[in-house]
Amino acid sequence: MTNPRRLTDALSVLPQIDPAEIPELARQGFRVLIDNRPDAEVGAGIDSRVMEDAARAAGMEFRYVPFVPGQVTPEMVEDFAAALDLPGPALAYCRSGTRSTTLWALTQAGRRSPQDILGTAAAAGYDLSHMAPMLAAKARG
Repeated sequence: MTNPRRLTDALSVLPQIDPAEIPELARQGFRVLIDNRPDAEVGAGIDSRVMEDAARAAGMEFRYVPFVPGQVTPEMVEDFAAALDLPGPALAYCRSGTRSTTLWALTQAGRRSPQDILGTAAAAGYDLSHMAPMLAAKARG
């Protein structure tokens, strides 16, 4: 298993995980699992139902916030933010971790500076520089 990439004390991200890895993630202290990978992208062995069952069996909360590339909605951002409000820390995943990091960045827009958001993402290995104009606009209100 790849080591989780820490964005904040409350959130780390990973590329796609396997249900068999979830108990170890729970042992590492994660309390919330956020699935950002649409079921249409994955096989039945790692769809949201299987992942939810594995998370709950490991004592974790589970939230399914599917993110189809290029189709982010305000509701997705709200649902992701609500998942982060659960007692954590949380771990979010998608195919590469980029969509999870993008949703986190959108929850931070207007709260943190665009430079801080982009720097945090970059330190975790995710280039969100294409989001700089949107983050700057949110920072201005």
